[in-house]
Amino acid sequence: MPKMKSVKSAVKRFKVGKNKIKRGSAYRSHILTKKPSKRMRDLRTAKFVHATNESRVLKMLCMK
Repeated sequence: MPKMKSVKSAVKRFKVGKNKIKRGSAYRSHILTKKPSKRMRDLRTAKFVHATNESRVLKMLCMK
């Protein structure tokens, strides 16, 4: 049986921590000039994968 390969796009997007899976936030790539500073500051903070999607992400990363 061949080796299980992880989904490379998922490897680049998610970091697995001790208890949670860290992800980047959306809406940060372009058209940033009209977004308020408060919103940009909030988008910089760490975001985590929701509990309902954790098993799917772990499966893409071949960790489950």
